[in-house]
Amino acid sequence: MEGGSALFISFPMVLFTLLVVVLGLYWLLVAVRLAPLELFERDSLGYEHTASTLVSLGFGGVPATFALSVLILLAGLVTLAVEFLLLSRLSLGLFRIPVGIAVLWGAFALVSPLAARLCHRVHRWFHGQRRTLLGEVVKVIDEPDADGWAGAVLLSDPGCEVRLHGKPQSDAAANAGEHRVLVKFLPGENAYRSVSQSAYCSARVHAKRLLLRRKAR
Repeated sequence: MEGGSALFISFPMVLFTLLVVVLGLYWLLVAVRLAPLELFERDSLGYEHTASTLVSLGFGGVPATFALSVLILLAGLVTLAVEFLLLSRLSLGLFRIPVGIAVLWGAFALVSPLAARLCHRVHRWFHGQRRTLLGEVVKVIDEPDADGWAGAVLLSDPGCEVRLHGKPQSDAAANAGEHRVLVKFLPGENAYRSVSQSAYCSARVHAKRLLLRRKAR
């Protein structure tokens, strides 16, 4: 019994023990509607925040809190396995800290692709959350009217229709049949701004280059 408890309070497993408690409390508050499901979401992907970062990592279509929960739970299971099979059998002393940090990094890197696939499988559960749709690819189903309004459906769920509101007479206006990415939610209009897939991909590449330059300084 004491050995089992020691697994959960040893580094790095203790971090997941605390995080799971926090997650449990958060989802309990969500269940009783005392906490928002879209906790980290913003109206636009144009700013650096938790939700936009997760979208760029392939976790679009689900709330950031759900994606983080899946990541933490899967990484926690991997870390628990490493702790039980390896770390608990070694006398690491102070070396447990750098080894534990390496295990943390490796666990998240290992489970990230699996977590993204799991989130993609259940993303339809969250289509009622408007900001969660940012980063989704849509197909424009009609030509914009004079005021820039057009309809579109999600490529991943054709039964989910959204409204696009572009700037009238803009060179970047949507065209019927075009695939576009939702990048901004307009709460007052319950509609979205969108950009072409090529423009979105180019912007992501540019943002990554800027980030690498900052790290290199």
